[in-house]
Amino acid sequence: MFQSILERYDIHENYITEKISVGLINETYKIITINNESYILQKINDGIFKNPYAIEENIKVISDFLSFHHPDYLFTTPIVLLTGKQLLHVENEGYFRLFHFVENSLSYSIVSTAEQAFKAAAQFGKFTKLLSNVDISTLQTTLPNFHNLPLRFTQFEDALQNGNKNRIAEATNEIDFLLTQKNIVATYNSIISNPNFKQRVTHHDTKISNVLFNKNDDALCIIDLDTVMPGYFISDVGDMMRTYLCPVSEEENDLSKIDIRKDFYDAIINGYLSEMQDELSVEEKKHFHYAGEFAIYMQAFRFLTDYINNDEYYGITYEKQNYNRAKNQIALLQKFMNLMVP
Repeated sequence: MFQSILERYDIHENYITEKISVGLINETYKIITINNESYILQKINDGIFKNPYAIEENIKVISDFLSFHHPDYLFTTPIVLLTGKQLLHVENEGYFRLFHFVENSLSYSIVSTAEQAFKAAAQFGKFTKLLSNVDISTLQTTLPNFHNLPLRFTQFEDALQNGNKNRIAEATNEIDFLLTQKNIVATYNSIISNPNFKQRVTHHDTKISNVLFNKNDDALCIIDLDTVMPGYFISDVGDMMRTYLCPVSEEENDLSKIDIRKDFYDAIINGYLSEMQDELSVEEKKHFHYAGEFAIYMQAFRFLTDYINNDEYYGITYEKQNYNRAKNQIALLQKFMNLMVP
């Protein structure tokens, strides 16, 4: 299959493939040809992204804007097919796109230092700042209601009514805790009705693996742009807090290892503000801590919702993986809520 895909890009050399396991949604492969040219091939999960062409159109809008206004900014765009398109649809196989591999780059699955957290946050802040003059109405919503907290909470409540009864009974303690934190939803509702909060071009998936670094640990660029669409800054900052602050990932089942690294918390805020200081309103700047609560809380009950619904959304490799992910995020939220901040 890969051979026929590569030929659509006028690539005919022999090659080897390496599957990249990072990510819960799409399938990603590194392709290395016999001429030592490297590419990233990604298969879009069109069960999640119902309109893959919306992703292609958004990337084109952003790419055209950056090429004209900020030509020195490193922005990874898909390679153009012989047809002139960037997105390839293969009948009975799905949707694919191909990127040049950024040479001498590497990515991480866990943030190891506060400096990495600062540099990654600065990269995501820079991305939003450079695109501050983009008319967000020109961007499509690639994942409708992706970070719509009230809707996600309603889906959680629906799962409690209609989901797997055995799994609901098993997760009673976790369910009870999440229901007691519904004030986080109320705060979100106040944000989206507040004119001091602005929708901007937002990445929405700011985990560290979506930042490329060089061997000197300098951040080069951000990648994985499927979820780039209009959103609030709490989505990007919150997801960084959710995924950077803890020394272990959401896959860790030993909850005693879950902790909050305060210096990483400060690094995220300072890194993001190093680029977005003049873009954010005074009111927005008061909600950095809330951003973490928002993201961790939402992910906790999204994992639990999926577990109760018999694992329909997130990929799993063993039976209770989404339940364990939910418990992990609940433990993280409890630690985060006890964090002493000014």
